[in-house]
Amino acid sequence: MTTTVPTNKAVKQRGIEATRARQAVWLLIPTMIAIILVAGYPLYRTIFFSLFEANLTSPDQKTFLGLGNFWFTTDEGIALGFLQDPKWWGAVTNTLLFTVVSVFLETVFGMIIALVVNSAFPGRAFLRTAMLVPWAIPTVVSAQMWAYMYNDSFGLIGRGLLGGTALLANPTTSIWAMIAVDVWKTTSFMALLILAGLQSLPSDMYEAADMDGASKGRQFWQMTLPLLRPALLVALVFRSLDALRVFDIMSVMVGNVSAARLSMTAYARQALIDNQLLGMGSAVSIAIFIIIMVIVVVYVTAFRVKFD
Repeated sequence: MTTTVPTNKAVKQRGIEATRARQAVWLLIPTMIAIILVAGYPLYRTIFFSLFEANLTSPDQKTFLGLGNFWFTTDEGIALGFLQDPKWWGAVTNTLLFTVVSVFLETVFGMIIALVVNSAFPGRAFLRTAMLVPWAIPTVVSAQMWAYMYNDSFGLIGRGLLGGTALLANPTTSIWAMIAVDVWKTTSFMALLILAGLQSLPSDMYEAADMDGASKGRQFWQMTLPLLRPALLVALVFRSLDALRVFDIMSVMVGNVSAARLSMTAYARQALIDNQLLGMGSAVSIAIFIIIMVIVVVYVTAFRVKFD
């Protein structure tokens, strides 16, 4: 039986790697402290208050409920937990529909735009700048602008193109109208992230593929798309996190009155601000946090991206 003795070079290499790892830990400590102070403590307080019945105006006067804010039924059979509220599940459905459709369309259109502006043609620099204009406009401004265009009395779309159709008044059509606004605004952001990934791909790989006679379609599906997985994951996570927390577009365009058009964050705002229920609002916020974390894990698992 032979024993492999590490060479001096291997030992030295391991020592260098260990030193770099220690340096990385020391460099990360200030960041981790900042994260704990900025995000960790508020998260702890949110989890804490989610277990109590408390009012926003007097948080110190609280009663321990355990998981009662999530699920609780009185002796009279009255359901008080938000997970038993049909309005909550309607808000979840609205948010997931908004997220899935908008992120999918933004990814597809963003990929097309990124592939176009990544190629060489006259005016490419101007196009790269112009495509960011919708994303640069504040969401509240763009939502109000589109609400005017959707107006059935004087709007360019609602009155001019659709002959007086009130898109935002109908819960069925309003969600699709708001998805269109989000796609118009945020597709350029997805294109920017995907473009950054495209520019990191080696050009000699495509030159070799051209010499081998591979078509552009085959190059995209077998070369470009697999190598874009890390960039696509970042883009999808960023946009999904943003879409799952949607509030401003829906609040500006349709308000937070109709239960049929509530988002999860709007439901949390109603519980916390409108109803002054600190415990209930905290519980809803924790549920939103868990939903977002599950979706992020699904993304990372589905894309099989290794973080080395």
